[in-house]
Amino acid sequence: MKLSNNNILTALLGVVLGVLLTMLVVKMLPDRKFDGDYNRWRKLNLILQEVQKHYVDTIDMAAMTDAAVVAALAELDPHSVYLPPVELTESEVELAGNFEGIGITFNVPNDTAIVLNAVPGGPSEKAGLMSGDRIIKVDEKVIAGKKTPQDSMVRLMKGPAGTKVKITVNRDGVLIPFEIVRDKIPMHCVDAAFMIDDATGYIKLSKFSRTTFKEFREASAKLLDAGMSHLIFDLRGNTGGYFDQALMLSNEFLQQGEGIVYMEGRQRPRQDFDADGRGALKDVRLSVLIDESTASSSEIFSGAIQDNDRGTIIGRRSFGKGLVQEPINFTDGSGIRLTVSRFYTPSGRCIQKPYDDDYAYDIYERYAHGEMTSADSMKVDTTKVYYTVKGRPVYGGGGIIPDVFVPMDTTRATKFFVRCSKKATTMRFASDVFDRYKSRLSGISDFEELSRYLESLDLGTQFLEYAEKVDGIKAAKGEWEESRTYMMPQINALVGRYSKLDDEAFYRFYIPIDETIQTALKHEGHLD
Repeated sequence: MKLSNNNILTALLGVVLGVLLTMLVVKMLPDRKFDGDYNRWRKLNLILQEVQKHYVDTIDMAAMTDAAVVAALAELDPHSVYLPPVELTESEVELAGNFEGIGITFNVPNDTAIVLNAVPGGPSEKAGLMSGDRIIKVDEKVIAGKKTPQDSMVRLMKGPAGTKVKITVNRDGVLIPFEIVRDKIPMHCVDAAFMIDDATGYIKLSKFSRTTFKEFREASAKLLDAGMSHLIFDLRGNTGGYFDQALMLSNEFLQQGEGIVYMEGRQRPRQDFDADGRGALKDVRLSVLIDESTASSSEIFSGAIQDNDRGTIIGRRSFGKGLVQEPINFTDGSGIRLTVSRFYTPSGRCIQKPYDDDYAYDIYERYAHGEMTSADSMKVDTTKVYYTVKGRPVYGGGGIIPDVFVPMDTTRATKFFVRCSKKATTMRFASDVFDRYKSRLSGISDFEELSRYLESLDLGTQFLEYAEKVDGIKAAKGEWEESRTYMMPQINALVGRYSKLDDEAFYRFYIPIDETIQTALKHEGHLD
């Protein structure tokens, strides 16, 4: 068969285009053997298809697919995860807005829901639920050890504001029932903002949500109007959130051109973020409080302040999560959070801690090795030395290492205090006090008035009577005298939270026994 010149040209053009297309695909995937990787991914589909066709029992293919995805992502870093529709919705709602329910986050590692956090100011925290509680029953339905789906647990606990639910938990082997009135869960991120003295302001930030910068700016403006020249910014327990909010918050304190953070990954070129110099707090002395639960966006902020010698970082080594998570959502409502880059402080420190064998138990390891009580036991990689703008050495190895270490205080925990803590006696007592004095307590909006009122109630005597009558806990001779100075501020704080002052009352009562805040007041934002 004879080909015309046009046919030959068309055929040659097709071959050339095919070669160019193949080269383009290979160029886009430079680190892969294209055919080999394609066949490996195809293998997963083939296996699932064969299971579906030939397995002896009926298959839930949706569950099989989800399990395969979870297993595949488990081979990556600990924070690249698959989120089923319910979990994806929950994670987005937690940062974006309000919802109605009891106000807890939990996970289910071994067929039992374990409370990770009670939302500050929410119904569960006010009732007395604590991190580590194992949820056994919701109303009369046992959910522990019954292979109850997580979305079913969520539906049981959620409900319209004003309705009641009984949550029974196992705490250190003791079953404790809590009656909780569901409510609109407060999703604000500034838990408290007030003046400690004529010059010192205090702001407690619980998360980096969509409203963080707006709330912080409003709170700090009021403190500036009240005469603030030194800010104690409390990021303890703040697990992070939206990256842009951390950038805007850092920008409030830094001069134009000062570095905030940079990110870099295998497929993501380095990207630097610097301050624009338009912040409102550039001249305010700054103390930043951190601990082992301070993570992600909180560490970006802390690292920027430390590397620019802008303030004093006080507390204990932060968590060490410095990963850029890219959301990829699917049409069925599920999604993945995939790590694409790492965060680095301006001096070059990688915030992310190593993925070693003990990664999931890192906090427990810190306790075991004495890091919580001794600065000498702190994990510091001295082979990785970096320098602040003034030449101070700072170290990598994961997390932000504070300028001033404050140990966890374990010396004041008497046997009476420990027994009360195990049964949540103080929190349930606070709820009982509110029930009896709510008509007066709920109307107080002035802290000095609240202090006088609580003192008039002789809560110490009432608490001892309550602990013995309700929980069978009686202080040994001399034990209350030893415990009183530590426990009464906590009792006042828990009761005070039921006033109109809410969390402000809690943190203000707590200040005298908070060693980290006391250290910040001593340093006044200056590095010694």
